Amino acid sequence: MIKDNSEEMFPLVDEHGNIIGGATRGECHNGSKLLHPVIHLHVFNSQGELYLQKRPQWKDIQPGKWDTAVGGHVDLGESVEIALKREAREELGITDFIPEKIASYIFESDRERELVFSYKTLYDGEIIPSEELDEGKFWSIREIEENVGKYIFTPNFEEELKRNNILRNKFY
Repeated sequence: MIKDNSEEMFPLVDEHGNIIGGATRGECHNGSKLLHPVIHLHVFNSQGELYLQKRPQWKDIQPGKWDTAVGGHVDLGESVEIALKREAREELGITDFIPEKIASYIFESDRERELVFSYKTLYDGEIIPSEELDEGKFWSIREIEENVGKYIFTPNFEEELKRNNILRNKFY
């Protein structure tokens, strides 16, 4: 069975993103609240729809929920920009896109604390979801709004929708 690598190394950062150490995925996700950086990429198409991925059941955080098109951890020794490009390639097969930074903020749940670097892009090319995802598809803004609060999206995604006004922060 596929599962997350609990020994994968993440940088630990302060609230400004300065690296202050390192820890394993297991240490970062065990309730310790060690602050570690992640990237989110919101992929819009020219029809104004937002691509979402469905997290597989084997994920250690929020399995089976719909989430940001691309989301992933920054590896120890990796820049945010490199992590963004790597995760987009690994998760959706996207290599040619222009990211636009939306915001950075701290997200905290009962198990973890993340410094999120959030981006958006306009993309009408082919998307090839990897085996890291259960599935993926474009959602209309109305479909997303109708399903907020019904426990089908991750809390991270719903908080980011509200915090950064993602659905009103489109490209068209």
